[in-house]
Amino acid sequence: MMKIKTIQFASRLGDVDCNYAAAAERMEAAVQADKPDVVVLPEMWNTGFYPDDVLRAADEGGVRTQAFLSAFAAAHEVNIVGGSVAVQENGKAYNRMYVYNRGGSLTATYDKAHLFSPAGEDKKFTPGNAPGLFSLDGVNMGAVICYDLRFCEWVRLTVLAGAQVLFIPASWPAARIDHWHLLGRARAVENQCYVVMANAVDDVKGKIGGGGSAVFGPLGETSAKGGDAEDIIEATIEPAETGRVRQKITVFADRRPALYEKTAAGKNTV
Repeated sequence: MMKIKTIQFASRLGDVDCNYAAAAERMEAAVQADKPDVVVLPEMWNTGFYPDDVLRAADEGGVRTQAFLSAFAAAHEVNIVGGSVAVQENGKAYNRMYVYNRGGSLTATYDKAHLFSPAGEDKKFTPGNAPGLFSLDGVNMGAVICYDLRFCEWVRLTVLAGAQVLFIPASWPAARIDHWHLLGRARAVENQCYVVMANAVDDVKGKIGGGGSAVFGPLGETSAKGGDAEDIIEATIEPAETGRVRQKITVFADRRPALYEKTAAGKNTV
């Protein structure tokens, strides 16, 4: 069994010092009572999504974020899926996740692969090209960020690499919160894995983060779901359940990858 706590909070746009302090306060609250195995943060919590001058606000090389998450993980002996932060490297901005284990060691980084062009994210950030894969407490896990959720092919690649639990930090707007839950549950059902969703609740130039952080099981059942205000959402999952579900409903065994490759190449279209 694994206890997960998702921190749903509002960042202040561009107010970096305030946001690190707020994250620390909420993380402390999450571990004080009934300490979890994993703490999860939302997308772009260090700057909000996102300042006009994102390079000025971004964490240079991720140094501050890495030190902050590493120290907290080691001090409290808790795993951290660090949502994502704005990071600057060589004059480029990245929407990046850091994952730390109980000892405070960096386990993985992941750069958001699909950038939300309707909000101009693709003009400000550089996309990642590698899946987010890691292991915590011996459990194979994966991660995507916000808009990545809409790309089922990318999520499937992450799960095919072995992920039993998928984390999705986001700054998903209230106006499309029904899509957030629908897509999250769909990704859980089609990939027969746990989906842990951490959403922001900030107000950025009128775009209201919708909250509704949730945990869905491998059959699509709702293990936890938050409201639209700052909160800490918790759920206990059983990662081995993914294997049992996949044995009962043999979606992965019944896949036909060669067929999909032929069709995608236009060799056997209908």
